[in-house]
Amino acid sequence: MNATTLGQTAKGDFRQRYFARRKTTNIVVLTLSLAAMAFGMVWLLWILFSVLQLGLSGLSVATFTQMTPPPMTEGGLLNAIYGSLAMTAVGTLLGTPLGIMAGVYLSEYGGRGWLAQVTRFINDILLAAPSIIIGLFVYALIVANTKTFSGWAGSVALALLVVPVVVRTTEDMLRLVPGSLREAAYALGTPKWKVISAVILRSARAGVLTGIMLAVARIAGETAPLLFTALNNQFFNMGLSQPMANLPVTIYNYAMSPYSNWQSLAWAGVLIITFGVLVINVTARILIRQKH
Repeated sequence: MNATTLGQTAKGDFRQRYFARRKTTNIVVLTLSLAAMAFGMVWLLWILFSVLQLGLSGLSVATFTQMTPPPMTEGGLLNAIYGSLAMTAVGTLLGTPLGIMAGVYLSEYGGRGWLAQVTRFINDILLAAPSIIIGLFVYALIVANTKTFSGWAGSVALALLVVPVVVRTTEDMLRLVPGSLREAAYALGTPKWKVISAVILRSARAGVLTGIMLAVARIAGETAPLLFTALNNQFFNMGLSQPMANLPVTIYNYAMSPYSNWQSLAWAGVLIITFGVLVINVTARILIRQKH
């Protein structure tokens, strides 16, 4: 056997060992990944099963038609459901325009300038900040000065949680819009503000809407900011200028109580929030899939 044949044989053996090692590594990593996924799915399904099992027993027509009750009496969660919907809606309406405008600035105007870099840095801090810090900030800013808890204060706290999510999503989605669309619009003599509003935002509307829905899903179950701002209320009030009932704080109070009817209503509230957030997230995923 000459040197050339020996070299080819050695090279072939090396390739076989290399591919065998890669195949083994791939199997090990895939197995670990599947095990991690299965571990997470077990806990998720366990949580959902517990929520369904305990939450369905507390659901009834009274849950959606009656106020939160005193201990050991019949009642529902109407005022808490309304309060959560109202503050979530107002917080989203307050935070979404700011988030979209900031995202448009970072994507279309700021570039790599110092102001854009500072804005991104601050946005990242807000995105990672614990929600209780936002609640304390709004407490010092609004509640301490007005001397009263209120739905407006709760809405402002939720709006501050909406802004960073919408900013990040809007900037990322606008950057995915092909540059050729911008160039074509500019070639027709379209002003920049018109290009952004009529071309770029319209092209990225599914992604931006997805970011808004993800922000809503985040704030829907927030408890800490509302403890310091909206507090709670045992009665139904339409206005936002008074302390306002909401599902997260009601769940917190009722789940920690020794009364069985309150605990049952707490689990019913957990079920309502869980499946509400689940619907929002599934809808957001569908929009993302349609976008791509």
